[in-house]
Amino acid sequence: MRGHAKHRRSKKSPFARGIAAVGITGSAALALPLAGATTAGAVTPQAAQTVAVEKAAARVAQVAQVAKAPGTVRYSVVAGDSLSKIARKYAVKGGWKKVYRDNRSAVGADPALIRPGMRLTVDATGAALSGVKRAAAPTATKASTGAGAGAAVQAAAPAKATSYPDNLDGWIREALDIMAKKGIPGSYDGIHRNIMRESSGNPLAINNWDSNALAGTPSKGLLQVIDPTFRAYHVEGTANDPYDPVANITAACNYAADRYGSIDNVFGAY
Repeated sequence: MRGHAKHRRSKKSPFARGIAAVGITGSAALALPLAGATTAGAVTPQAAQTVAVEKAAARVAQVAQVAKAPGTVRYSVVAGDSLSKIARKYAVKGGWKKVYRDNRSAVGADPALIRPGMRLTVDATGAALSGVKRAAAPTATKASTGAGAGAAVQAAAPAKATSYPDNLDGWIREALDIMAKKGIPGSYDGIHRNIMRESSGNPLAINNWDSNALAGTPSKGLLQVIDPTFRAYHVEGTANDPYDPVANITAACNYAADRYGSIDNVFGAY
């Protein structure tokens, strides 16, 4: 990252947060058996157990009726979009490269240069299952003697945290996931291309010879960010350390989005 003056920008980019919702449909009718009641309104332990099991089964049926994959959709590009962001949104198998292959005639030779309003064909067959929690089958227990009914038990397994390898590929992928949540544009190829030019993939790289260094603010890290720029464009939730790979990438991409529209639009010193 070059040019002392433009790295002292104090403006922070607004973050746009997107929330995706998954619809679940389904219904079940329950029969409430009252046979064997000894007094008006009374229910035997065996009947109560049956009701509990049927209610649990109905809940499972609702969750299990997941909408079918939407298939191919027509997507209209908006400001801040990238092929990687669109691929993640629709869980495209094959990622941004698949989206690019399907739309090469519309996008052109450079996959980073997509324009708002451009219509893309997206294979969204994996999108419908994104974020859906599946319930376990209900388990009935025998009623306790003279004390009421047993309960149907079901437990949802906790979601597994995404893990990333501690290497350049993992750092970029983790940064992209954070950027997607914060609304910061950028693609894997755009980030990787600029990293290789600026630091050759060394997270501890530092420039001690250019004008920024002479002014006391040397460029640091994977994308060669100076301290004032890092502080101004630091992304919440990442480390407050310009040498931290993920923090460096996200701050640099946040700065590039503010100045150039996206890190994908950077092809030289910035």
